[in-house]
Order: sequence, then C-alpha cells, then structure tokens
Amino acid sequence: MSIETIREFIAADMRAIDRVIRSRLHSGVALAEQVAEHIIAGGGKRLRPALVVLSAGAHGYRGDLHHQLAAVVEFIHTATLLHDDVVDESALRRGQPTANSLFGNAASVLVGDFVYSRAFQMMVQAGSMRILEVLAEATNTIAEGELLQLMNCHNPDIDEAAYLQVIRCKTAKLFEAATRIGAILGGAERAGEDAMARYGAHLGTAFQLIDDVLDYSGEHALIGKNVGDDLAEGKPTLPLIHAMRQGTPEQVAAVRRAIEAGGLAELPAVLAAIRDTGALDYARASAHNEARLARAQLAGLAASQHRDFLLQLANFAVDRTY
Repeated sequence: MSIETIREFIAADMRAIDRVIRSRLHSGVALAEQVAEHIIAGGGKRLRPALVVLSAGAHGYRGDLHHQLAAVVEFIHTATLLHDDVVDESALRRGQPTANSLFGNAASVLVGDFVYSRAFQMMVQAGSMRILEVLAEATNTIAEGELLQLMNCHNPDIDEAAYLQVIRCKTAKLFEAATRIGAILGGAERAGEDAMARYGAHLGTAFQLIDDVLDYSGEHALIGKNVGDDLAEGKPTLPLIHAMRQGTPEQVAAVRRAIEAGGLAELPAVLAAIRDTGALDYARASAHNEARLARAQLAGLAASQHRDFLLQLANFAVDRTY
C-alpha cells in the first residue's frame, strides 16, 4: 500500500475539496485571489485535508460537510505558510518562488489574513459549535507555536523538550484538529474523538521530525528547498540539539556558532557533527516512535479501508524522502 494508493482512494473527495477551495478563494480584490491561488496551486501533499476525509470515513460519515471543513483546514495551513515565509524571509517553497518573493511581504501578510478570515467564515457556516471550538483553539495554538519558534531562533540552549513543544504547537496541532473534526462528523464518542486527536498529534510530530532530518539529508529536487535552510535561519532543530548533546567540545562550539549567527558558513562542520553523533538516526528513531504511538490510537476503530489508510499514513510520514 503506497501513498499513491491512498490518493487514488480519496481522489473524488480531494477533487471536491479543490472545488471548494477555489470557489471560496473568490474575492473582489484581485490581489487576494492571485496570491492565494499561487500558494494553493504550488503543490504540497494536502495531508491535512486528506486526514479530515479519512478520519470522517473511518467513523462512518457519509455526508459532504467534510469537504468544506477540509478546505478550512487547508486555508489555515495556507495562511500560516504565507506568514511563515515572511517571518523566515524564505525565497523558495516546494521548489517554487514563495509568495513574498513574488508579491512582497505586505501582500503576503495581508492575503494570509484574508485566507484566515475566510476560513473562519466557513467554520461558522458549518453550523457546529464544537468544530468551531476545535478550529479556533488550533489556530490560536499554531500562532503560539510560531511565536515560540521565533523566540527560539538563534538560541543554541533550547533543549529537546522545548523544541518538541514548538512542533506540537506549530505543526502537530493542525493534524490533531483535522483528525478530531473527522471523528466529530462521524459521531464518535468523546473517548474516540480524543484517540483520533492523539493520532493526529503524534502523526504531525513524526512528520515534522522527518522534515528536520530531510533538511540535512534530502535532495533539493525532492524536498523543494536547499539543504541547511533551517540552519541558515538559526533554527535549533532536533538533529542540532542532539549533535550538541553528544558532540565533542569543538563540534558543540561549531553548532552553537552556526545557530547563533545563522547563515551557512559553518555548514560543513555542522554536517560533520551531525554525522559523527548519529543525530539523523536519533531524530528518525524519535519520529518512528511518534508514528508507533499514532498507530496505537487506531486500535479502537472498526476495520475499514479508511482505517487501513490512516495506519499507512503513519508509515509514510516516517519513510518518505520528500
């Protein structure tokens, strides 16, 4: 079972979600449509909306409200990308120029606000106070995660627990919201809803940890960004944290300088420290543990193709090369 098999299984749902996305991006302001369309059309795995579909299906949901709510989740993700790229001064995402590099920072920030507000209009129209509560909390937590990451940049003293807090807020929270929404739509009891939320949180954490690994091991053509981009921005991700914990004094000093200064002047020394300390293997093992915890949350679900694909997504999150 491959990721392509999963995409084929939910292809009709994803086409319906794309129609919702494009119809709800419509605005009387041409720049809003232009910038939002740029990032939506830029590709991506569409994992978060897929999780809404698979979670809803695994709980027996048979309506079509999940298409609208999956689009909401993608809009929240899109808005965070627009804002992230401005904060990080990124020029490349998914191998394509970022919106801020093409349209400017002001346009990217304001269109991000437009996409956020459109998402909240759609949440209200869905007519579920419980789902509105879940998505509002997720959006707030993501913003807190962004702030924590900003505070942690260029700080080599961040430990593993503090770093995991960032990714659980910034990345895993929207995965958690997506899978919880599917369970709510399917009428799950609160215990089942919570189990699906834990699945999403562990899956999102595993996904981000592998992103950390790929930043030092991936190929530009596959990951759509340059190796060492996180280092250039002074982000103390798990491979660097482990390298500082296990490295020689000289290696620790090199990694600290790299985080404090940003840029790639120390990249060769940092890559050597990462290799010598087994930092990528450590981060991969942490991701595999998160994936194992994610799969365990599905034990209470009835057997179905949707459940099988949720299990497979946990494998994909850690085995992927892009």
